[in-house]
Amino acid sequence: MLLRRRSAVLLVLAGLWPLLVWPNFVRVIVTDKRAFDGGPTAYLIVHVTLAAVSMAFGVVLVVLGVRAYRRAR
Repeated sequence: MLLRRRSAVLLVLAGLWPLLVWPNFVRVIVTDKRAFDGGPTAYLIVHVTLAAVSMAFGVVLVVLGVRAYRRAR
């Protein structure tokens, strides 16, 4: 399937968004008093997992967008 450049750029931008937003969110979660209570709490584990999955999807979108952009030339 061949995408237009505009669609490829949109994929890259959509992939960059979670890569820019979630690391700051993780930093805030880790410094929250609910994150540790003698060890990592479920609160920390759930939120870090959400961030990791979202960032993984972001990486996939960036890779697909870059590949589509290169093929659209």
